[in-house]
Amino acid sequence: MADVNRGNRPLSPHLTVYRPQWTSMTSILVRITGNAMIVAGLLIVWWFVAAASGPEAFATANGFLTSWFGDLVLFLSVLGLWYHTLGGLRHLVWDSGRMLDVERSELAGQMMIVLSVLLTIFTVIAV
Repeated sequence: MADVNRGNRPLSPHLTVYRPQWTSMTSILVRITGNAMIVAGLLIVWWFVAAASGPEAFATANGFLTSWFGDLVLFLSVLGLWYHTLGGLRHLVWDSGRMLDVERSELAGQMMIVLSVLLTIFTVIAV
């Protein structure tokens, strides 16, 4: 049956009502980095396909990926990869029933950010 009282029901709270929390923001960023890694993966596939296609195609792809913009995209891809990996590890810990209280879950979110930045810097320096 049709709901005749549709206009009288209260709206569900939205982002303007809730205060952002570490756990929600880091979870949203994990989803964003997951989608961003799809783009990074497509860039790497483009580079490999161009390498197999010939010198002209490879020069175009390699020129883009080694430009300042390509370097920025690849740097942010490494940051996203580390962040997404640490987010997955955090969820594995949560799935085991550990660190589910507010203080430790927020600490885990803060540590994800710090460790992903440090691991990215280490990766860029080491490679």
